[in-house]
Parts: sequence; structure tokens; C-alpha cells
Amino acid sequence: MCYEADAAPPFYCPPITATTSAQLLLTAADGAPCAAFRSLPAEPSGPGVLVLPDNRGLSAFYEQLTRRLAEQGLPALAIDYFGRSAGPDCRARPSEFAELPNLMTHLRALTRDGLYADFDAGIAHLRGPGGGSCRNVISLGFCMGGRFAFLTADHRFGLAGAIGLYGFPDELNGAPGPIQLAPQLTAPILGMFGGADDGIPASMVTAFDEALAAAGNLRELVTYPGATHGFFEADAATFEKECADVWRRVLEFARAHED
Repeated sequence: MCYEADAAPPFYCPPITATTSAQLLLTAADGAPCAAFRSLPAEPSGPGVLVLPDNRGLSAFYEQLTRRLAEQGLPALAIDYFGRSAGPDCRARPSEFAELPNLMTHLRALTRDGLYADFDAGIAHLRGPGGGSCRNVISLGFCMGGRFAFLTADHRFGLAGAIGLYGFPDELNGAPGPIQLAPQLTAPILGMFGGADDGIPASMVTAFDEALAAAGNLRELVTYPGATHGFFEADAATFEKECADVWRRVLEFARAHED
């Protein structure tokens, strides 16, 4: 598991615009409910951002992150993954999902079709009038959501770019990962990894880079020496410089893919 229930994203710089936020309940193409949290800037200055949470789904961390993104001019929407198995009330889950066996029950219930339907619902909302009428959308994911963000670089989603932090890029439980699916990943990718993340060794990041290069994908993969999995967090004082650099790269990537 990546972020605890009381975790918060790191602060970067003062807001450049006012924002408004709201809890939402989207409906995926298969009729399933998809909880979401949206933050919109009063003065937009970049693409929409589809925020893809870690393996606990939508939480306060990602709600706060949408606000931080919107404060920098980026319309942002964080979605949940577990509406089909756990229902849409993600705020009622922290104690249940804190127990790994309970969480695993819901993780095993996830399907590619269901996840892609949720991604599509989030992207469609950002492109619609209620989500900022964003002409371009990028994804931004963390841990399991980082893996998902890499997968949303697939041409079927039509994204302008994808950003993943410590997303596992290799085959997982028999399912092909971003390395194996690299030829389908046509949107530019920014990947950021911790050099001290035992779950994603340097050799795996290199294999991901080589697979993307062979597919002709525009990409930048950054590894922060000594940084651990989940280092992008307000309480991770040891990684203050790394967190600031992540923010800088995310905002630069977003604005480079605005048009």
C-alpha cells in the first residue's frame, strides 16, 4: 500500500488562481458508479488532469492533490476504482481498506474493462462543460495508479500525455504491463521512480525505457537516488527537494501538452 489515510501531498508554491471543488458520482459506460473529486481553477492555464490513485482508490490525499493542481491552473479530476465491488461511498472505507485481506478482495475484483470504463468516464467529464471543457487531457498516477497512467498512454484514450510516479511497469500476475504493451503507448510519457524502491529495480526502469524507445515513444524516465516508494508526500521531509522537482516536472509537462 502506498499512502496512509492521513497522508497529504507536498506543498509546491502559492496558488496562481482561485479554485472550486466538488464530490461527484460519475457513471461508467457499463452503468457502474464511479466516485470522483473535481477541482477547477477560476483561470485555467493548462490541460485537464485525470488523477489515478494508488491501490486504496480515491482518498483525501488525492482530493487535496486535485486542489493543488487546480491552484496552478490545471482542471483536475481524481477517480475511484472500486464502485463495482465496494460501492461508491469511498469515504466510508478507510478502516476496511486498511486491512490488506479486505483490500485484496476488492483488488482481485478489478477488471481491465471496468477500469478502462472508469478512465473513460473521468476523461469524458474533463472534456465536458462540467469538467472545464478541456481540449487536452493528461493522466497523473501514483503506485498502482502510476501503472494505470502509463497504460492510459494507449492511443484508445486519446490523451495528450501520461505521468506516472513509481508505477510498476512490468508484467503483473500474468497481465501484461507497460513494458509489454509499449507499442500501443503512443502518448508522451513522464515516469518518476525512487532509486531505493525495492519493488521497482533499476533494471526494470531500464527495460521500460528500452521498450518505449523501441516503440518510438516520446518519454522521460527520472530516477531519484535514495528516494523510497511513495516519497511524494508532505511528511517526507527527507525528500523535500525531490518533491519540489516532481512538482516542477509535472507542471512543465502539463503546460507543454496544453495545445
